[in-house]
Amino acid sequence: MMGLGFPHSMFDVAVMAIKDITDDDGMVRLTISPVTAMSACPGCGTRSGRIHSRYHRRLADLPTSGRLVELVLLARRFFCYAVLCRRRVFTERFDPNVLAPWARRTARLDQVVHHLGLALGGRPAAALARRLMLPVSNDTLLRVVRRRGSPRIVPPTVIGVDDWAWRRNHRYGTLICDLERRRTIALLPDREPATTQAWLEQQPQVSIVARDRASGYALAVSKALPTATQVADRWHLMENASRAFLDAVRKSMRQIRTAVGATSIDPALLTAAERLQYEGYLRREDTNNAVQRLAKEGIPIKEIVRRTGHSRGLVRKILRGQGTDIFRTRESSLELHLLWLDQQWQAGHRNGTELWRRLRKEGFQGSLRVVTEWATRRRRADQMGVEALKRTPSARIIARLMTLGRDALTKAETVLVAAIEKGVPTIVEARTIIADFQGMIRRRSLADLAPGLERASPSMVASFANGIVRDRAAVEEAITSPWSNGQTEGQITKLKLVKRQMYGRGKLDLLQARVIGAG
Repeated sequence: MMGLGFPHSMFDVAVMAIKDITDDDGMVRLTISPVTAMSACPGCGTRSGRIHSRYHRRLADLPTSGRLVELVLLARRFFCYAVLCRRRVFTERFDPNVLAPWARRTARLDQVVHHLGLALGGRPAAALARRLMLPVSNDTLLRVVRRRGSPRIVPPTVIGVDDWAWRRNHRYGTLICDLERRRTIALLPDREPATTQAWLEQQPQVSIVARDRASGYALAVSKALPTATQVADRWHLMENASRAFLDAVRKSMRQIRTAVGATSIDPALLTAAERLQYEGYLRREDTNNAVQRLAKEGIPIKEIVRRTGHSRGLVRKILRGQGTDIFRTRESSLELHLLWLDQQWQAGHRNGTELWRRLRKEGFQGSLRVVTEWATRRRRADQMGVEALKRTPSARIIARLMTLGRDALTKAETVLVAAIEKGVPTIVEARTIIADFQGMIRRRSLADLAPGLERASPSMVASFANGIVRDRAAVEEAITSPWSNGQTEGQITKLKLVKRQMYGRGKLDLLQARVIGAG
């Protein structure tokens, strides 16, 4: 027995005795039997010593010396003589820390299986278990994780609340994080205020709640914990400010096109892809004009939606002056090779297919169409002049260029930004306000908040300032408090990893067991 390396500590000699040990094809089989004379009835607790019968119970245990271990337990059934007990015969029970009722694995093996399921999920854990000589299926691993569920949590006092996506843009849930212990404590099936409020009402000891800028969570906290301090997330404040500046640029695209001298477009000079975008832009302009005409007549948004058939979100976006970009400007795969292409063009090599073949030898991985469209545009530019092809970049690109340092811009980008700054001063004002606000968040300077809001109220980012005013108490806490929702965002990243590991089987109970149990 010593040669097999079997740990004697598993079985107390006063409870269990080893009757026989065999080694059969790499499997160690131990026959064991209990030595206690009596056992307690699980129904009434009465101890009985009269044996009814015996049977063999086969159990899996931890491997030893690279071989599987099987325990053959000679289990006993006893008579119960208690008058009021409904059981006449019962099977003896053992310490749950050694062997649970009806179990086919010892408790220590079940513990290992549980931790494998928590760490890796189903199939990855099953593959590792086979290497560890623990033959267990992926379904069994998940059943063990579900059966054990989530551990009891310590009542938190500082929590973070944020949403996570079951399916992006379709369905969301809510994650609640204990910011002091840095672990997830609850997953809620949706992000409805009522669901969050119901959970918070069961935690009256919570004193600080860090959250994003969503009004639903603010409402839930206010109703469930009216005395709790709410802290707006600093990252979301920075992101909201950047988005406000982007919206201001989108509203000013007409003035920007006038400033950079790109107010007209000749469809004859466009590529096939650009022509499709331009035709879509013309259709959107017709829609925009129709919606704005109805709005000028004093017709409410609900009636405009009914008359035009467009969604409420689209109508609101049009009335806010957004969505006027013509082209979806993207970074081209030719960016790194434009200098080489210019040199080849000047040398007289003007066949698009031949340029593509040569470019492939230079390491280019793009398609033939990208190069031929570049050659077509270059040929038309030579015929009609480069100025005829000038067009304004997208609002997103303009917003990025205007917020970068001048030393990070090319000469052409610097000229473009200078023209916009000269022709559209309201954009410059909005950029300054947003930059000052973000600087205030970084410096944690609460004294600069009130003057900044006064400057922003009559500007193009007034809607952003109004949102800050409505949530001012939480924003002030974000500037002065050490708490924020960064840890919650990290827990959501961990949740996403676990969810993707589940291959579509990540129901709420399994996600809770894995994320909370492994925390």
